[in-house]
Amino acid sequence: MKYSAGSYESSDCIITVSTSDTLEIHIESIVFEQFGDQIKEVILNTLQEENIDCLKVECFDKGALDYTIKARLLTALKRMGEFK
Repeated sequence: MKYSAGSYESSDCIITVSTSDTLEIHIESIVFEQFGDQIKEVILNTLQEENIDCLKVECFDKGALDYTIKARLLTALKRMGEFK
C-alpha cells in the first residue's frame, strides 16, 4: 500500500512512501539538474531523524523548498503509521 502527501501545484511536491526491504528513493523534479542532490539529502536526513532505513520513497517535485519536502515526507510517514 502507498501513502502520499502533497500536490502537483507549483512550489510543492508529492511524496509517496511504501514498504520495502531496502531504501529506495526515486526523484522526479523540474529542477533536478540544479537541486536533485539537495532534494535527496533532505529526504535522507529526514529518514535518518526518524530512524528509517528500509522504505520506498517517490518524490514528484515542482520546485518545493526543503521544509516543504520534509513536511510532505513526515506527513506521508504519519499516514503510513496510522494505516499499517
